Amino acid sequence: MNMNKSEALSERAGNETSDLSKARLRAWLQILKVSRKIEGELREKMRLEFGSTLPRFDVLAALYRERDGMRMSELSKSLMVSNGNVTGIVDRLVAEGLVVRMPVENDRRASIVRLTKAGEKDFAERALVHEGWVSDLFSDLSSGDADALIRILRNISHHNEAPHHD
Repeated sequence: MNMNKSEALSERAGNETSDLSKARLRAWLQILKVSRKIEGELREKMRLEFGSTLPRFDVLAALYRERDGMRMSELSKSLMVSNGNVTGIVDRLVAEGLVVRMPVENDRRASIVRLTKAGEKDFAERALVHEGWVSDLFSDLSSGDADALIRILRNISHHNEAPHHD
């Protein structure tokens, strides 16, 4: 079978595209594998060290960043989970005195959730330990490698936030 130059170039481009597609798929699978492994280790460490959960830590972290508090809907959105998932966690944190709910003026259905002083102290202590765990899990990464990885992942994230027109 004889191919003209154009057909040969087209086939080579198709193979390169296929190779690139496969490399991207392998990269995605590696990201997924590493992410699941790290998350599993952090969940276990959180359970053993603090008798707590990673979602609870995430709620405290979000509220720590927003010192004036957040509406429950904002909290759910920032954590990318349903209102129902956050409500149960917040209920337990309120019962423990780590979080308070405050009514929203002119909206009886809404409330602002924020950390108490005890919640701020509790989170700050856990955050230091958590940071150490993450640092240990990434101990093979140099500062330059960490910066490069952040840049790559941000590029992927930004690309996938842009509207796609097919």
